[in-house]
Amino acid sequence: MSNHTAPERSGGSLDAVLQSLLGLHPKSIDLSLERIDRLLVKLGSPHERVAPTIHIAGTNGKGSTSAFCRAILEAAGQTVHVYTSPHLCRFNERIRLAGALVSDEALIAALARCEEVNAGAPITFFEITTAAAFLLFSQTPADALILEVGLGGRLDTTNVITSPAVSVITPIGLDHQAYLGDTLALIAAEKAGILKRGRPAIIAQQEDEALAVIERAAARLSAPLRISGQQWTSAEESGRLVLHHEDGLLDLPAPRLVGRHQFENAGAALMAVRAFMPTIAHTALEQGLAGVDWPARLQRLSAGPLLAHLPEGAELWLDGGHNPHAGRALATALADLEERVPKPLLLICGMLSTKDAAGFFVPFSGLARKVLTLTIPDEALAMSAHDLAAAARLAGLDASPCDTLDQALQATAGSADGPRILVCGSLYLAGKVLTRNAMAPR
Repeated sequence: MSNHTAPERSGGSLDAVLQSLLGLHPKSIDLSLERIDRLLVKLGSPHERVAPTIHIAGTNGKGSTSAFCRAILEAAGQTVHVYTSPHLCRFNERIRLAGALVSDEALIAALARCEEVNAGAPITFFEITTAAAFLLFSQTPADALILEVGLGGRLDTTNVITSPAVSVITPIGLDHQAYLGDTLALIAAEKAGILKRGRPAIIAQQEDEALAVIERAAARLSAPLRISGQQWTSAEESGRLVLHHEDGLLDLPAPRLVGRHQFENAGAALMAVRAFMPTIAHTALEQGLAGVDWPARLQRLSAGPLLAHLPEGAELWLDGGHNPHAGRALATALADLEERVPKPLLLICGMLSTKDAAGFFVPFSGLARKVLTLTIPDEALAMSAHDLAAAARLAGLDASPCDTLDQALQATAGSADGPRILVCGSLYLAGKVLTRNAMAPR
């Protein structure tokens, strides 16, 4: 008989319940499906009773692609569940039930049920919270579930879905090498693990090495692929998004999310929702692209208390990208902005010590005037501001460490010509910025 005590169903705060779950397993990341499979069976297999699913893996662009899919489907009148990670400000952001963020009360009850059924057996925080999400998704009717992979794909906790309506693999790059492998081929093999026998998959632009691995995996499973650059292309033409595909051409508004890379992410989402819902109206595609919202992805902060720290005419931007592939996409987007509206670019950056900081900074050489670095507060794996500044200098940038975000923002005050300031390097830092600026996602 277990002496394990489940969290209270009522009376305790969500933060307290989540904190209690962090000690369930000695490793925060331990890729395996055994523990989640066992728990889901004990819960009555809720993952088998969820809405038709769009399953999304990749190194960069998963969140943006998920946001495009949700916006388009909701514009078409569909009710949509969404599961993403990590969150920015509140854990509830990870679970959206039929369009609304899960309430504290519903999440506490689902977590209590999962911990009660788990009965003290080893399980990671991500596994038990994902099990709670599946439980909630199974209890609430919806037309679609957009399910974002947490890490990798093959052994990711979300990969218990055996027959998705469609799978999506966004661009693959080097990240999380300690868990996924140190080559593109090895990482691609993990991402390709979400492909399922006979089920269609949309593949965004990939390096040749990664694409070859995905194509071999799909061939073994007889999974039909629609590959960017082969069956479809998505690009900006005269300020609009033009999607060429096997059945013709779609001429649509430019996506609301900023950056050239968002045309590719939007293209993958458009292909996914067309596979999911072949009769979707053109107006829903237009409205989805124009109305999409996804915080901390080249988001301009145009109001809030943080702007009081800035010099006159300055712009404040926020992005959570944190690897070399994201650095290249960001630098390209900011170079495009510079071409249209010239302003000196300043970076305020905080990163985790597990990331390739120098690789992230290299694309900004010759573009960013200055880098101000921070140690992300309250993050055990945060890289020190001094080490991060050294990495920026290694990439050829002028860099100085700062003690706080306020100090970094105040350090921009001497910049003439109304600088363009980008806070970047980590979704954890982005969440703290949004919280400070009273802009938590809803």
